[in-house]
Amino acid sequence: MHPTDPPAPVVAAVVVTFNRRAALQKTLARLLAEPLDHVLVIENGSTDGTRAWLATLDDPRLAVIEMDRNGGGALGFETGMREAQARFDPDWLVLMDDDARPQPGAIAAFRAGLASGRWPGAQALAAAVRFPDGGICEMNRPWVNPFASLPVFLRVLAGGGRAAFHIPDSAYAPGADRALDGTSFVGFFISRAGVARAGYPDGRLFIYGDDVLYTLGLTQAGGRLLFAPDLAFEHECATQIAGAIPRPFWKIYYNTRNRWLIYRRAAGPVLFPLLMALMLPKWLATGGSLPEGERQICRKLIRLAIRDAWRGDFGRSHAEVTRIAEGG
Repeated sequence: MHPTDPPAPVVAAVVVTFNRRAALQKTLARLLAEPLDHVLVIENGSTDGTRAWLATLDDPRLAVIEMDRNGGGALGFETGMREAQARFDPDWLVLMDDDARPQPGAIAAFRAGLASGRWPGAQALAAAVRFPDGGICEMNRPWVNPFASLPVFLRVLAGGGRAAFHIPDSAYAPGADRALDGTSFVGFFISRAGVARAGYPDGRLFIYGDDVLYTLGLTQAGGRLLFAPDLAFEHECATQIAGAIPRPFWKIYYNTRNRWLIYRRAAGPVLFPLLMALMLPKWLATGGSLPEGERQICRKLIRLAIRDAWRGDFGRSHAEVTRIAEGG
């Protein structure tokens, strides 16, 4: 490096883990082989030996925060981002789940892109996330807000469904950088300026939608988020079935409550009441094919979620949600 060159940007990874030691072992091996300055693991109260294993690692770049309870991915990412900013003051953060990791060379490619000015004005980047077999990981497919674009909104109304507002397969071609409204927290790069603009994720959400709300909040606040398909990540997760009822049942509560919050932010104050007039009857009728006992539990959780979202009440404990989901 020439004496007058600016210092290399500080890049820190944040990984949230809970009871997936084998997956985390793969992820940390990959991360510590990449040119990262810091790797911060948020250990969310695992009971599978994860903490003991982490204590055996010896790398000066690695830091671990042991949470006193499992606050879900949302609290994990909020805590991780806050702690990483306070401890390391990084120029960029990159977020991921414990079962997701950069492909070899992805962080080097990110650094090279920064050095070449590849993404001018971008405050955040979304990586291209695939399954280990190379297929596109649907749960991590970035998207544009259908309520902010009339052509996209019309495609949704015409029956285009999810594909109408998520980026197409063709966008994954190398070099096809494009603007987004939102993405997931797997392979999500955010700059110091992006954090200053968007703040931190809402840890009260527990799971589901924290990344959607955060990245949409960033772009609605004027932050520039780009899809960077040359930044390759893999997500070693099970394929999701769209529309399937989540199991265990406690997930129904968070999925419903947080979708309400997402729709409210995405649609805005004018369209949101109209949207919910369409959605609520469908939500309340969920579980029609379930056995009677399970159907009652499912719909009770949905009613509670709607009530809490309407009131803006995040005080219901996970223990209570779990008890209700188990028929208590």
